[in-house]
Amino acid sequence: MANPALSPKRFEQIEKDDEAGWAAPVALAHAEATVAPPPTTRVSHMTANGAFLKTFFLFLIVLAAGAFGWSQTPDATTTVSSNGTLTQTMEFPAWAWIAVFVGFGLAMVCIFKPKASPFLAPLYAVAEGLFLGVISKAFEIRWDGIVFQAILATVAVFFATLALYVFGVVKVTRKFQMVVIGATVGVFLLYLFSWILSLLGVDMVFWNEPSVFGIAFSVVVCVVASLNLFLDYEFIAQASRSGAPKYMEWYGAFGIMVTLVWLYLEMLRLLAKIRS
Repeated sequence: MANPALSPKRFEQIEKDDEAGWAAPVALAHAEATVAPPPTTRVSHMTANGAFLKTFFLFLIVLAAGAFGWSQTPDATTTVSSNGTLTQTMEFPAWAWIAVFVGFGLAMVCIFKPKASPFLAPLYAVAEGLFLGVISKAFEIRWDGIVFQAILATVAVFFATLALYVFGVVKVTRKFQMVVIGATVGVFLLYLFSWILSLLGVDMVFWNEPSVFGIAFSVVVCVVASLNLFLDYEFIAQASRSGAPKYMEWYGAFGIMVTLVWLYLEMLRLLAKIRS
């Protein structure tokens, strides 16, 4: 599956579940054409600009929470081996794992309860920001400057893909969606399969090695994550054209943040392999 929050099937399901709210623009237009005077109250509907404004707001929350998580993570300790080799180690705080599970739980609830997204999306951004702050510091300890590079690369990909979509350079057709979804499913199953094997004591993470194959694999995953952004943009555009309720701006912003978090983590992995 692609981004589970902003997949085509999720769009159809949300529209079906909230049929009255989505039908409001059509009903209102009909009423204005046939009945005088027009109704005094109007239902507020989502816009693409509103969704991207809320995406920027969630991004700021992630940055702030990430900075806090970074500051609360213990500094690395340096040890000297018998042969004089310096080794830096960092104790991964237990609360970071709590943030991961809380963020995952909030994401699941938000996906199945889109109406709660105005409250859950900021909480998700806080939880993910805390975890990203910790994991980012771990990478920064080993590879100085890698976090800034990963953030810069992620932001650059976001604006580049948005520009390509807005100016019509990339068309999100049904075939395009199926290819991206298929590639994303493949990556997900590969990660899941390797995780299950690791529990059984089988090492299948050869693509994590800083080899030509490992770097090429990370490049492919980063491309797949980037292509998911086009599906996210299409979801927001389609929802705004369909007269989706105002809360869908938060849902669309939440979906984009899910993809950006994934892209950022993959950027970290790619840069780490290259610098190794």
